Amino acid sequence: QVQLVESGGGLVQPGGSLRLSCAASKFTFSTYSMFWFRQAPGKGLEWVSSINPGGENKYYAGSVKGRFTISRDNAKNTLYLQMNSLKSEDSALYYCAKDSTGLSRGQGTLVTVSS
Repeated sequence: QVQLVESGGGLVQPGGSLRLSCAASKFTFSTYSMFWFRQAPGKGLEWVSSINPGGENKYYAGSVKGRFTISRDNAKNTLYLQMNSLKSEDSALYYCAKDSTGLSRGQGTLVTVSS
């Protein structure tokens, strides 16, 4: 059974930074594109970013482009999301997934951007 465990969330002031991690297990991580999603209270699941298996190709939602950076370490079976210049509208539960619909997502890590 696929396991994805997100971590690194927390409370941060506007303009601050956080780095999220996603530890993957029980599947061949290095052969899958990986995805970050988020869900704000009362809203639907939103795609944030994705990366191809080798890490060369990265894609971002317009709302985070230029502020967030996705990366991966296939030797450590870990996916990352570096989030800079955070805004209040970035507050959400953040998930990683191994499919483009988010169905495989883990439990999520909460990011709260507030002064």
